Amino acid sequence: MTDTRIPTARLGAQGPEVGVQGLGCMGMSFGYGPTDTDQARAALDRALELGVTLYDTADAYGAGENERFLAPFFRAHRDEVVIATKFALSIPKDDPTRRIIRNDSPYIREAVEGSLQRLGVEAIDLYYMHRRDVNVPIEETVGTMAELVREGKVKYLGLSEVTAEELRAAHAVHPIAAVQSEWSLFSRDIEAHVVPAARELGVALVPYSPLGRGFLTGAFANADKDLSSDDFRRQQPRFTGDNAAANAALLKPLHTIAAAHDASAAQIALAWVQQRATVDSLSVIPIPGTRKASRVEENVGATRITLTEDELAQLEPIAGKVAGERYADMAFTSAGRE
Repeated sequence: MTDTRIPTARLGAQGPEVGVQGLGCMGMSFGYGPTDTDQARAALDRALELGVTLYDTADAYGAGENERFLAPFFRAHRDEVVIATKFALSIPKDDPTRRIIRNDSPYIREAVEGSLQRLGVEAIDLYYMHRRDVNVPIEETVGTMAELVREGKVKYLGLSEVTAEELRAAHAVHPIAAVQSEWSLFSRDIEAHVVPAARELGVALVPYSPLGRGFLTGAFANADKDLSSDDFRRQQPRFTGDNAAANAALLKPLHTIAAAHDASAAQIALAWVQQRATVDSLSVIPIPGTRKASRVEENVGATRITLTEDELAQLEPIAGKVAGERYADMAFTSAGRE
């Protein structure tokens, strides 16, 4: 592994310049079972050394704990990193296991103040609406977010899991720098409508779970058998039971191509996502999540792999054969509302 820094790309037509691969930080303190915090901190440091500058979190990850965990790293490298966090998943005080989607103005203002305090910064670089509350006009939500930009609390705006129509309506109120949605060899529903709209508007795509939540890497084969009881992947239909076995069988072309490149399956899966920037003619900044420096190095290595047309063709059919939805309830995703 060399220490060559990865190239950069602009986060949307008017957004900041960032490394062509970011880092999803959720798992460092939430969602994927026990964490070694020292290893996680080492992963953050190594990512920055290699040119990863976009770091993604949310107020809902561990009820703010993920933002608190990241705060010392962000403060130590404030001029080198682009901080992305999100609002919209309200956690009731009487039931910390629940999430209530809120996009109303009073909640947004409460949420941004909480994130600023936990992160220990004066402004959030990229502020996302995490999920869409269909009972609040998106123009109203983005209007409040635009006020935060004018007040200097936020620099750029992002949306997560929105439809093409919602993106266009939001962008008409205030420029949107990035749309974050699941995009991988296993999840390609955004290509039908959201990707063309983003390209048309000059909005970057930030794919989350580009490694299929670890399934594409071979890290686990069946969530029920291989993951801890507090790992939320046990709740996702495509990773359990008969679905998991059927989906594991789809990965043969991935492993064949990986062997040809002397690369890992993870690197080929990530290279496929990175290459969507060329295939679809827009900025694509995936945010694979990891808690280990060695995995950061592996993931960054994917930016140096270019897949051939024949290899892309071999991988093309996979998504259409995947068994099970990516969430048990798809109503809160863009695909569930398109």
